[in-house]
Amino acid sequence: MTAELEGGDWIRGITIRQPWATCIFAGKDVENRPWSWRGWLLHAGQALERAVLRDPLVATAIRGRQLHAGAVLGVARLVDCHQDAAGSPPCSRWAQPGTHHLVLADVQELTLAIPWPRGQLGPWRPTQDLVAQVLLQLPTLRPGGTS
Repeated sequence: MTAELEGGDWIRGITIRQPWATCIFAGKDVENRPWSWRGWLLHAGQALERAVLRDPLVATAIRGRQLHAGAVLGVARLVDCHQDAAGSPPCSRWAQPGTHHLVLADVQELTLAIPWPRGQLGPWRPTQDLVAQVLLQLPTLRPGGTS
């Protein structure tokens, strides 16, 4: 591993409650947050929001998928962060009004979820060991892009 990849300085984690984390790997292209942020994003699902399981959009996205909890599930690159202008149509069918929309690209799901009980809803810095575990499954992952 090169010095630039060590220590998780180029990647940040964010904990996304289930089923939203799994929806990202099924095509959810924005994450709704009350704050703005950019950079590489490492997903970690911690808790399950049972009420949204009945939402048709969510139910379709997660059908047949396992809802891992307390595990790193994959990575995505944040390519934009914005709020939709008042009265304008949402930027995505997943966008919720009044929130910042973290626009996701280059979404890559890990083949094997990595158990990781530590996380938080705001950005967090992954340990060097965690980054190394992710790179075992995604060896072409690099700062600024996927290869």
